[in-house]
Amino acid sequence: MASTKDAFEFQAFEEAGNLLEENRDAVTISIEDEGGKPKRAAAYSPGGNEEDPLTSDDRTELLSGQKKSVPFWTFEYYQQFFDIETHHVKERIIGSVRPWPVKNFIHVYLRRNPDLFGPFWICTTLVFAIAISGNISNFLVHLGKPNYKYTPEFRKVTIAATAIFSYAWLVPLALWGTLLWRNNKILSLVSYSFMEIVCVYGYSLAIYIPAVVLWILPYEWLRWCSIVGALCLSGSVLVMTFWPAVRDDHPKVMISILSTIALLNVLLAVGCKAYFFSKPEPALEAEISTAAQAIKATSST
Repeated sequence: MASTKDAFEFQAFEEAGNLLEENRDAVTISIEDEGGKPKRAAAYSPGGNEEDPLTSDDRTELLSGQKKSVPFWTFEYYQQFFDIETHHVKERIIGSVRPWPVKNFIHVYLRRNPDLFGPFWICTTLVFAIAISGNISNFLVHLGKPNYKYTPEFRKVTIAATAIFSYAWLVPLALWGTLLWRNNKILSLVSYSFMEIVCVYGYSLAIYIPAVVLWILPYEWLRWCSIVGALCLSGSVLVMTFWPAVRDDHPKVMISILSTIALLNVLLAVGCKAYFFSKPEPALEAEISTAAQAIKATSST
């Protein structure tokens, strides 16, 4: 006999107690409390009820858009100066070889965001370019001489590194101290940070890399032409960048600072050319010639 109970007939739900007896692992949620008001579910925290203070601080820092200040002797302080995009480095290198009278390198290209990535690799590349080009040039000058034996001079790398990195760090340090001293006396002067000055000096050396490669060819006129061209471009960037910082100062002080900047730039270029790409000494050539003539006279007699 078929069951008389209709499957579509309305049936009351069983009590919660009976359901829990069947499945004691079930979880029930109460939608309303005793007063009839809905209860808000608490936020789920996998690590407990208390929020991690470090996560809260980082979130607050990101939302406020402010960077956490760190001491200058820590690694995190210098890490921010290597966080730069490749196209920004390329833009700054191009800007360092195209000086314009109305464009300040710091204001146009740095935008208060100096980096050490570009200056470091520019200085490093220039060091090896000078040392390698100097060895190749020395080899080409003495090529074909019977008494010459080529020996690579690895000490040139150390000397070049000392000269380049001293110029790229000590000169900006002295200039920064001078500008800071003058700024305390005359408040209207433009002030630059130490890292901005280091960044300008580092990028100003980029033009010397192709110039040094041209020094391999044993033609003095070509070497001096490349030196003059590199000095004009590099010196113009430096002078026009620091001109706003000293133009309101006393004329003698202004001329002294700008002249020192240009003079040190000239000394670096001319000194590297004279030391790493010098000609054979005339006295040595005369001694070799005299010895050759003496040997020839002895053999003829």
